[in-house]
Parts: sequence; structure tokens; C-alpha cells
Amino acid sequence: MTDTPQLIDRTALALHRGRADPDALFLHHSARDEVQDRLSFVKKSFSDVAIVTAFPAIWADAFPNATIVPDDDVLALDPGGFDLVIHAMALHWANDPVGQLIQCRRALRPDGLSLTICLGGQTLSELRITLSEAEIAETGGLSPRILPMPEIRDLGALLQRAGFALPVADSMVMTAEYRDLLHLMHDLRRMGETNALTARLRKPVRRAVFARAAVLYTDHFATKAGHLPASFEMISLTGWAPSDTQPKPLRPGSAQARLADALGAKETKLPD
Repeated sequence: MTDTPQLIDRTALALHRGRADPDALFLHHSARDEVQDRLSFVKKSFSDVAIVTAFPAIWADAFPNATIVPDDDVLALDPGGFDLVIHAMALHWANDPVGQLIQCRRALRPDGLSLTICLGGQTLSELRITLSEAEIAETGGLSPRILPMPEIRDLGALLQRAGFALPVADSMVMTAEYRDLLHLMHDLRRMGETNALTARLRKPVRRAVFARAAVLYTDHFATKAGHLPASFEMISLTGWAPSDTQPKPLRPGSAQARLADALGAKETKLPD
């Protein structure tokens, strides 16, 4: 773990989370609701549940008997101790995302389920564009300001690298609206989601940068009502610990029936 590049300043992240306002954690509440909804479609009951989260109070009522652990670099999960592991709104802050998923898999019994909810690459796309354009215009350079979040295709590949069977990755984009740029940035602070990058700029930002960003945000993205939209991409990752009882794909060429016959369609050969 010590050889992993430390993209995230975990001390700063802990401070930001410690100042978070419980009333501002709507993304975490949405993640909890999404997990409950997805589990309702799984035809299996789970008796030993672990939840990886920085905000345990949000999950306590929904999963009163769950083992809740923080999203440390090394997860406090017993190998093979669970049949369901939920990684909740923390993978985008991990220095080693694939390592987090591998630890979740190792914590599962055979045919156990891992369900991860995290923020994806479309998150705060409007803010990224306007801050970057404003900073380049005002300072002639660009500093790390917003966490580079993973794209869904990359996260799907991580599930396979972590050794999960039947991996599935999908996403949805939520949009919140704010009065102005200051309102948005204040809300991000209340969520505990402000800049905790190790390479972040450590000196005060010029006021002109934020002033120009506010104008650009309004010019490029404001709604007809004059509000500023902010996108939050919620990515769901589902994978199962390998088991001999799980369905296996058939060997190529082993089909006993033609797809065209099943669909009642005429089969046409492709030209050479």
C-alpha cells in the first residue's frame, strides 16, 4: 500500500468530512436509496452485511445489524466474513480504487455480493469547465482543483481486475440547482466534498478567478430561471464473489438453436 501514489491527502479529507453538515448529505441519502432499491431485485437474502462509509449514521437505520467500517486504505473487514459488502460513496476518494475492490471481494464468501456506489467522471462537469477557463484566463496556468473522477468504462474494468464474477457497471446523472457559484461551493463544503488533492494549490486563490468563473458559469450553463445546474454522476458497480453455483457462459459455437429461428427472422449472409 505504501507504494501506491498518494493522489488524495487523507488528513485533509478527514478534516473536510468532519466539518460536513448532516443536512447537506443528499448524495449519500440517494446512494442509500439506490442500494436498497437494487437489493430489492436480488432474489437472495443477506445475513452478514458490511458497509464501507465515512458517514455511518446515514446507513444505521436501513442496515441496523451491519458491520460499518471507514474507507481507510486498508479496510477493517475479515476475509470471507460477509455475504454482502456495500462500498458507499467513497471509492472516488480512494488512492487505490482497485485495491479497495479487491479487499471487498476478499471479504465476501463465495457467491457473495459487492455493491459499490461512487461519483463518476461527469460529476461537476460545469464547475470543472468554468474554473479551468477562468484560472487560465486570470493566471495563465491551471492547478488541481476538482478531483479527477473515474469514467464508468474504467470502473467496469476495475471490477474484472478485482476478480469479480458477473460484473455490471451503470450510472445515472442527478442535477442540483444553485443560486450562484458561491452557493454551490458552500454546499460542496457542507457535503465534505471539497478539494483534498495532495497536489492542490496551498495558497489563496485570486478573487478574480472566482469572479470570472461565476460569470462564465452563468453564461454557459444558467437555466432560464437563472439558476446554476451542477451535475452529479452516480455510478453503481455490482459484482459477485466467484462460486461454482453461478451461471457460466457457454463455449462459443456450442449453441443448439439458431437465433434467427428463435426470432422468426430470415437470416441473411453478410457479403465477403
